[in-house]
Amino acid sequence: MYKCQKTLRVSFTLSIFAFVTGCSLAPDYQRPDVLLGEYRHSENVQNNYSGDDNDEADYHWQSFVTDAELRDLISLALANNYDLRQTILNVEAARATYRIQRSERLPSVSAQANSVRQRLPEDLRPQGTPAVQSQYQMNLGIAQYELDLFGRIGSLSEAAMQEYLAEEEMVRAAELSLIAEVSRAYILRNSVLQRRGLARETLSVREESLALIQQRLAAGAATELDYQQALGLVQQVNVSLQQLEREVQQSTNALLLLLGNPAGIILHDDPMDGYMLVQNVQAGLPSDLLERRPDIRAAERRLISRNARIGAARAAFFPGISLTGTVGNASADLSDLFSSGQGAWSFMPVISIPLFTAGRNKANLELAHIRKSMAIQSYEYAIQSAFTEVQNALAAATTLADEEDARRTLLDTYSESRRLSELRYNAGMDDYLRYLEAQRSEFDARIGLVNTETERQLALVSLFRSLGGGWRVVPTNDDEVKQGS
Repeated sequence: MYKCQKTLRVSFTLSIFAFVTGCSLAPDYQRPDVLLGEYRHSENVQNNYSGDDNDEADYHWQSFVTDAELRDLISLALANNYDLRQTILNVEAARATYRIQRSERLPSVSAQANSVRQRLPEDLRPQGTPAVQSQYQMNLGIAQYELDLFGRIGSLSEAAMQEYLAEEEMVRAAELSLIAEVSRAYILRNSVLQRRGLARETLSVREESLALIQQRLAAGAATELDYQQALGLVQQVNVSLQQLEREVQQSTNALLLLLGNPAGIILHDDPMDGYMLVQNVQAGLPSDLLERRPDIRAAERRLISRNARIGAARAAFFPGISLTGTVGNASADLSDLFSSGQGAWSFMPVISIPLFTAGRNKANLELAHIRKSMAIQSYEYAIQSAFTEVQNALAAATTLADEEDARRTLLDTYSESRRLSELRYNAGMDDYLRYLEAQRSEFDARIGLVNTETERQLALVSLFRSLGGGWRVVPTNDDEVKQGS
C-alpha cells in the first residue's frame, strides 16, 4: 500500500510541475491608445463633492440624489428590478463557467470500485482454469489530464475569468442605468404633477373669471362674446387636465415597473418643490472615463479575454500530452482484495501531434485575431461614445441653466403684465380679450419654466450617468477573484 501512495504522490508532483512550468503563447496585452480632447462647457460644471480624491471610499449615488423619497425608491429598485436580477444571474453563470474552465488546470482524481464475474467456454480458457472467473478492483485514478505545456488551458481559464469580470462590470452598468432611469421617471412624474397643479390653479382662476363675466353679462356690462371666450378657456383647461391625469397614471406605472411593482408602495400625489439632485456634478478629465465607466471597463475585460484566446489558438499547433493513470488493489477474490501483494497500477501517457487538420488550427487562429480586432473596435467605440455623451450632457446642463434663468425673468414679466391687464380691465380701460391673452401668456410661461427645470434635472441625470456615476470605483483585484472563486 505504501508503494501505491508513493506512486500516486509522484504522479501528482509531475502533474503540478508541468502545470506550474507551462508557458503562455498569448500576446502581451497593451491597452489601445484612444485620443480624447477636452470637455467643452466643463468650466460651468464644478465639483460639489468633498473629500480627498485619494480616499478609497466610493462616491455613492446617495451623494448625488438629495431628495429623500427618490433615494428610498432607488434603493427599492436596486433590490427588486427584474432586469437587474437577470443581469446578476448572468454574472453567476459567467462565474460558474470560469470555475469550470479553471478546474481543467488541475488533475481530476476519482475513486473507482468495480467487479467483473464471467463464464468462459472451455475452448476459450486456459487448461485447468475454472469456467467461472471473478475480478475485483479498487482504484484511485486520473483520467485524461492534459499537461498545459504551452498554456492552452491557462489561456482559456484567463479568457473565462475576464468574461466573468466583464459581466460583473455589466452589473455595475445595469445598476447605474437603473439609478438614472428611476431618477428620470421620478422627475418626469413630478413634472406632470407640477403641470397638473398649475392647471388646477388656472382652472380655479378661470372659473372665477367666468362667474364674474356671467354676472357682468347679466348686468349688461359684458358681451356674449366675452362670456363665450371665458367659457372656452375654462373648457380648454379641462381638456388639459384630463390629458395630465392620463400622464400622471402612465408616469406612475412606468415608475412602479422600474421599482419591480412592489406591493403596498404609496407614491406622493402632490408636486415636490425644489431640486432633487446635486446641481454641480464633477466632470473630471476625459481619461477618468476609463476608470469610472463600467461599460468601458467591461469592453476592456472582453478585449483581454480575446487576447488570451489567441494564446489558446496558438497552443493548438503544438503537441499535447495527456496522462491517464490508476493505482489501487485488484484480486480474484473479494476477501483478498486488500491483502498483501494485491497492489496494482497503470500509467498511460498519450502524446498527440497535430500533423494534418485541414487548416482548422490556422482558421481558429485567424478567427481569434479577428475577434480581438472586433473587441478593440468595441472598446474604442465605447470610449468615444462615452466622451460624446458627456459632451452632450455638459452642453445641455449648461445651456438649460441659462435658459432657466431667462424663463424666470420671462415669467416675472408675464405675471406683471397679467396683473396690469387685470387692473385695466376692471377699470374698464381694456377689453376682456387683452386680459385673457395676458392670462394665457402667464400660464404658458409657467409651463415653460416647469419644462425647462425638468429638462435641466434630466440633463444632470444624463451627465451623472455618462460620467460613470460621478464616483470613483476601486479596481477589481484579479488575484482576489481567483482566490475567492
